[in-house]
Amino acid sequence: MLDIKFVRENPDAVDASMASRNGSWDRDRFFELEAERRSVIAEVEGLQARRNSASKEIGRLMREGRRDEAEAAKAAVAADKERIAELDARRGEVEEALTDLMSHIPNIPDESVPYGKDDSENVEVRRWGTPRELDFEAKAHWDLGPELGIIDFERGVKIAGSRFYLLGGMGARLERALINFFIDMHIKAGFKEWWPPVITNAATLYGTGQLPKFEDDLYHVEPNLYLIPTAEVMLTNIHRDEIIDGSKLPLKYTAFTPCFREESGSAGRDTRGIIRVHEFDKVEMVKFARPEDSMNQLEAMTHEAELCLQALGLPYHVVTLCSGDLGFSAAKTYDLEVWLPSYGDYKEISSCSNCWDFQARRANIRYKDPSEFKGTRYVHTLNGSGLAVGRAMAAIIENYQNEDGTVTVPEALVPYMGGVTVIEPEEGVNA
Repeated sequence: MLDIKFVRENPDAVDASMASRNGSWDRDRFFELEAERRSVIAEVEGLQARRNSASKEIGRLMREGRRDEAEAAKAAVAADKERIAELDARRGEVEEALTDLMSHIPNIPDESVPYGKDDSENVEVRRWGTPRELDFEAKAHWDLGPELGIIDFERGVKIAGSRFYLLGGMGARLERALINFFIDMHIKAGFKEWWPPVITNAATLYGTGQLPKFEDDLYHVEPNLYLIPTAEVMLTNIHRDEIIDGSKLPLKYTAFTPCFREESGSAGRDTRGIIRVHEFDKVEMVKFARPEDSMNQLEAMTHEAELCLQALGLPYHVVTLCSGDLGFSAAKTYDLEVWLPSYGDYKEISSCSNCWDFQARRANIRYKDPSEFKGTRYVHTLNGSGLAVGRAMAAIIENYQNEDGTVTVPEALVPYMGGVTVIEPEEGVNA
């Protein structure tokens, strides 16, 4: 959430931000609510001052035996008390409306974010690796996976529904191998591993910005409980309503979780294969940083995700998201996109974002450092995929496929695969 003082003093900046994001906000309503809130506060303060003065006057009148005047003053104080209660209730309603309005305003893009309408205007930063030139007709993972007996789309749909799938045999083992490999990579880089729940509450989702704006993309368990869309939600909220010791920053956390998304706004997009599904595995990175260090930490987090792809030998490029493609909570985002022969293009496999203090304000996450300043300040939060496991599997199947229909296991994964170097067609899996 944006600082309400910033919005009040810089409405033109908010206008420009919303325009760059292809959106708008109700500026008039904001200032209408702000004016009413200030008016209510001023009236309450005036009534409280009058009540305090009257209380002293009542005591004097009673001491002087002027009971009739004292009783009239008491009646006036009672009326003021009743009016203050009415105003307090109205102030609560106004502030609730103001908070709701503020909760739908996205973050302000960093000045380094390029202006653009949509993902077609994202800017490439760098590339790594060269896509392999195959001297045979390449197969998509949605064809090769079932042929190998490691992915079963039909039975996934049968037992769960559309956009679900099963992994069998070496497919299941490859999934586990990727999860453990990614986690180990991040632990070596100094991240602390967590194992969070996959069900969360509304307060947690509000803290990271999924609620209220993106409720339709979430799976509801109960009215106040949801399946998580990403481990970012849980890792960031570990410190909700807490004050962190500034000497411990940056904090670096990682976790593997299943992720659940309705994908309500993605009809017709990537409907084949395992690129865009309702349930998928992902290893996530989250950082808590000092404001002056957060951009450096974004660069480091992006590099940490890149190292995972480099270790797997998967070609990729890094793009800076333009303003029109930027996520709701993000001030700046780098996407890592891996090469997929089936698309003849790069597809997102990681998104690394600096949210500044946007999430920290919503979740009330602060830090203190008495050697530098008095009181507390909001931390900056960062998050990044490290990596999306299903998309990594798809990339491996397609980039490491062989003419005989087998798939070579990337060298870095062989120890995690129990020494298996080649995935061959499995007997009986699809029987």
